[in-house]
Amino acid sequence: MVPKITPELIARLPKSDLHVHLDGSLRLDTLIDLAKERRVELPSGTPEGLLRCVFKRAYRNLPEYLKGFEFTVACLQDAESLERVAYELCWDCRNENVFYVEMRMAPQLHVRGDFDIVAVLRAVAAGAERARREINRDPAIRAGQLPRFECGIIVCALRHFEPFFSEHYRTYFDALRTAPRTTIYRLASLELARAAVEAADRHGLPVVGFDLAGQERGFPAKDHIEAYQFVHDHFLGKTVHAGEDYGPESIFQAITDCHADRIGHGTWLFSTKHIQDKAISDRRAYVGKLARYVADRRITLEVCLTSNQQTIPELRDNLGRHPFRQMRKHKVSVTLCTDNRLVSRTNMTSEVAKAVETFRLRPKELKNILIYGFKRSFFPGSYPDKREYIRSVLDFLEAEMANAGFDVLEGSARANRASAGPPPDSVGRAGGRPSDAGRHRSSGRPSSRQPSKG
Repeated sequence: MVPKITPELIARLPKSDLHVHLDGSLRLDTLIDLAKERRVELPSGTPEGLLRCVFKRAYRNLPEYLKGFEFTVACLQDAESLERVAYELCWDCRNENVFYVEMRMAPQLHVRGDFDIVAVLRAVAAGAERARREINRDPAIRAGQLPRFECGIIVCALRHFEPFFSEHYRTYFDALRTAPRTTIYRLASLELARAAVEAADRHGLPVVGFDLAGQERGFPAKDHIEAYQFVHDHFLGKTVHAGEDYGPESIFQAITDCHADRIGHGTWLFSTKHIQDKAISDRRAYVGKLARYVADRRITLEVCLTSNQQTIPELRDNLGRHPFRQMRKHKVSVTLCTDNRLVSRTNMTSEVAKAVETFRLRPKELKNILIYGFKRSFFPGSYPDKREYIRSVLDFLEAEMANAGFDVLEGSARANRASAGPPPDSVGRAGGRPSDAGRHRSSGRPSSRQPSKG
């Protein structure tokens, strides 16, 4: 009988999520609780009602998709709420065998009075660290049978904002009444960059990266060069939302002006019709060279299939039109991500299952994509520690796939595994609760080989 990649197997496999917005990934019950406690009026007081009128399966357009953030951000204006949702997100990840997550958020949306950027990040880090400690008390993790759980924080600057976005953003407009908007946006992102470095270097918080989010059209990444140069000089990871609602030039600008290590979405990397710059005469050559550069430099694309299908009209009725297949064909480094677990009503198991079903991924392709997420992470530790961590993930992944009937080993790895004997029975279950942390077992066996550098 030919084995199949089933949703049950995908749930068991180790996964990462490098692109997940904290304010778009609350539990519904938590949102309702926080709204009641903080007197935030929601369109409905029940999960069913909110799923019907706010957090939908499909959206008419991007503004409708973003509507839900008005409610989530309003409920996350203090340390207690931010710590809670960060803690719960980590557990939600672990319960589907997401062992590594980089949660991102725009701290300046939450700053109020003395509750400054570093205080916001400290609250998020406290929730993540509490969950990490609980999760890693699992006897299977302590015994090295399961990969340990790790988490980093990515801060998001906004390409564009209005005074009503937050109390903090309003102070910029009040203080700089005659300044051009580009100056205000530039100063806000530079302030965030400085605070992010301070949080990481002076306070030891797990801030691992810097991001630029928001509307691309009319708000170019080059306006934020100073912020990106600052974090680049201080060795933070760099990612940029680009190529989601604008063409390949946006991706090029993120790479050249912002030193981007990764690209959020990158959906229109191959699209000549989305090129807006009239100075680009040979569009096909431009796209070809850009794609080759992205692939050669291993600039990873953080692909969010469900989110893209919900916000991009061309993909709404047929996910097969997504350029994910082209990305794979051109050997671009890609990793699958959720974007927003609540707003998109998804999780990592669902995202991977969609990719397997829609693009007919073979077992070795699936293995490589899952591992890319760990390799291209802004891991909050030393490089030797990161390599050792990835090795533990590889061992666990290969053992789970072997128990499902798939041979995904290559070369010397196969010989080493054969000499070690068959793997034990697969028991790396996912889907518990915080109180179930100690009940997850694993099938991985320690290995002396190092992960490849691909």
